[in-house]
Amino acid sequence: MEYLDFELPIKELEEQLDKCMIIGEESDVDVTETCKQIEKKLLETRKDIYKNLTAWQRVQLSRHPNRPYTLDYINAICGETFLELHGDRNVKDDKAMIGGLGKIGDQSFMFVGQQKGYNTKTRQYRNFGMANPEGYRKALRLMKSAEKFNVPVVCFIDTPGAYPGIEAEERGQGEAIARNILEMTRLKVPIIVVIIGEGASGGALGIGVGDKVLMLENTWYSVISPESCSSILWRSWEYKEIAAEALKLTATDMKKLKIIDEIVREPVGGAHSYRDKTFEIVKNKILTHFEDLKKLSPKDLINKRMDKYANMGVFNG
Repeated sequence: MEYLDFELPIKELEEQLDKCMIIGEESDVDVTETCKQIEKKLLETRKDIYKNLTAWQRVQLSRHPNRPYTLDYINAICGETFLELHGDRNVKDDKAMIGGLGKIGDQSFMFVGQQKGYNTKTRQYRNFGMANPEGYRKALRLMKSAEKFNVPVVCFIDTPGAYPGIEAEERGQGEAIARNILEMTRLKVPIIVVIIGEGASGGALGIGVGDKVLMLENTWYSVISPESCSSILWRSWEYKEIAAEALKLTATDMKKLKIIDEIVREPVGGAHSYRDKTFEIVKNKILTHFEDLKKLSPKDLINKRMDKYANMGVFNG
C-alpha cells in the first residue's frame, strides 16, 4: 500500500500494529490488549483524517495509485459475464476507453468508461486514461447498440481529460465529444453515470450525460484540473491548493450546485483501502437507481433528462 502525505499517521499506526502482532506470534507475551489499543487509535485517526479533508486532498485521493479503476469495478460487479467490445468501426480501438456487455444478477448492462494503467507500461498503453476521438466514437457505438437492444447504460468516469494531441484534433476531438453529449441526451434507455476518480473537462462530459449522475466521495468533477487552473492564473503550479478550493470541484460542491444527483459515501479510509466494500456499494447504487429508471417510458426518460440539464445554471436574481 502506498500512502499520501496526510495519510502518514495511519501508516505509522498500521506498522505498529503489524509489529505488535509479530511479537505476539513469535513469543509468549500476551499483546492482545496492546493490539486492541492500537486498533482503536488507528480507527480514531482514520476517522479524524478523512472527515476533515480539503478539496486538494480529495483530488490527491482520486489519483491514489491503489484506487480501483473502471475495469476493477466492472470485473468485481459482473464477474465472468463481462464481454469487452472493441473499435469504433472507423479508425482503431482506443485503449483509454473501454466498454462492453456485462450482467449484474440477471440484468444486462452496457458498461463504458475510461481506463488508466497501473504501471509505466500499462499507463502508456492506456494513454493515461485520456481518450482520442475514436474512443468517444467507440463509446457512442456501444451506447447505440445498447439502445437498439433495450439495454441500460452505465458509464464510469475517471480521466484527466480527453487527449489534447494534434492527431486527436485532426480526427475531430471536439466534434466527437459534442456528438456524444447530443446523442446521450436523447438515448432511449436509462443512463447511470458514476464518477469513480478524476472527472476533468470535456473528457468526462463525453460520457457524462445521464439520468442519474453519482459521484464517489473522494473524487472531483471540474472544467479544469487545479494544477492547470493554477498555471493559467498564477503562472505556477504552486497555487493548486487554492485553485482546488476556488473551483468548487468536490462531490459536496457538485451536489450543492445540482450538477450531480447523489454522493456515494466511501468506507472510512477511502476506496483504495477498502476496494471490495466500495465495489459492493457501487453495485447496489446502480441497481437501486435502475429499479427507479426502468419504470419510466423512453419518452419520459428523455424529457426528464433534457429538463435536468436545461435547468442547470438557471439563476433567479
